[in-house]
Amino acid sequence: MYRVAITGVGIVSCLGNDRETVASALYEGRSGIVSDPERIELGFASSLTGAIDFSPKKYLTRKQRKTMPDFAVQAYAAVADALEHASLAPEELRNDMTGLVFGCDSSGLTAVEQVDLLRERGETCLIGSGHVFRAMTSTVTLNLNSILGTQGACWTISSACASGGNAVGQAADLIALGRQERVICGAAQELNWQSVCSFDGLGAFATNDDPTKASRPFDSQRNGLVPSGGAAAIVLERYDLAVERGAHILGEVCGYGFSSDGEALSVPSSTGLSRAMSMALRNADVQPSDIDYINAHATSTPLGDAAEGQNILRVFGDTTPPVASLKSMTGHELWMTGASQVVYSVLMAEREFLAPNINFGEPDDALKTLNVLQQTKETRVHNILCNSAGFGGTNASLVLRFS
Repeated sequence: MYRVAITGVGIVSCLGNDRETVASALYEGRSGIVSDPERIELGFASSLTGAIDFSPKKYLTRKQRKTMPDFAVQAYAAVADALEHASLAPEELRNDMTGLVFGCDSSGLTAVEQVDLLRERGETCLIGSGHVFRAMTSTVTLNLNSILGTQGACWTISSACASGGNAVGQAADLIALGRQERVICGAAQELNWQSVCSFDGLGAFATNDDPTKASRPFDSQRNGLVPSGGAAAIVLERYDLAVERGAHILGEVCGYGFSSDGEALSVPSSTGLSRAMSMALRNADVQPSDIDYINAHATSTPLGDAAEGQNILRVFGDTTPPVASLKSMTGHELWMTGASQVVYSVLMAEREFLAPNINFGEPDDALKTLNVLQQTKETRVHNILCNSAGFGGTNASLVLRFS
């Protein structure tokens, strides 16, 4: 089994579109959540959302963008940043030992747009060819593959809000098993009202007069999640080959665990995520006491946060390492979240701090022993555990190691 090095990361999120801006937001505990008045006009119960200032025209030509929804262009921007961070030239990617694995579970807006065009124009031939590729769940990997020229693995992981975590984990496995020498991995999530309107109808979204205080993971007053999105990218390489080419090693993916609840469609179990965490710890050959920080999935929903807290306590006991859900700042980045956690963890480890779980006041009675980090902590980081979980009871956990 080969070691798996992290050599580059890139990010487009409501916290910023570059590593320095995002790292500063994490350190300062700065929220990227805003109120969108259009959502109220449309009949949403909640106007809250993450907000991204992003211009697709800055990154790709009009012809290239024709087959790409905005979130795929954001994925390209994150990948380009990660490749620059890894000091990799384009020609180093064009071989069958370099692959692409991304997490994505929908491309909703394009499906709406193509139906609207048909109704408006009256002929399918007037819809345009680009929508075929924009509407596919695999739109990120198929477009990036043609732009970058990679010739190895090229597929999309679709597992709800665990998609990003599973994409990074599977990419690491491909390298550890010697199937690939390098994998560009990550995840993306579209940020528009069309993709989340039915979610709002379930009453799942937070309501708060102050958008920056709406996402309250683990807090007893939490009342729902805040939808968000963007794209996160990570360059993984076989460790020995990365060292050989003189790459700067940012960290390692040393453990990956997964599980499914096998129970309810939308209510997480009290054991599923703990099995994924335990598998990741075994895979990394570390003990719970070796973990410095748990980058939690907690989305600020009453049932979800309680279940994750119970699962953490099941693995770590009443004395846990610092725990924080960065969704308190970013909102729930849905399919992207498992990958963005890896990027955020790398940024924290590079700069030697742990970001807080903002908007936390009082815990639930059942979670009082959970060590929720309420303020930024300056410290050297060695091992971080990242959790992600999704509808259908799908779970993913990653152990990241930093020297």
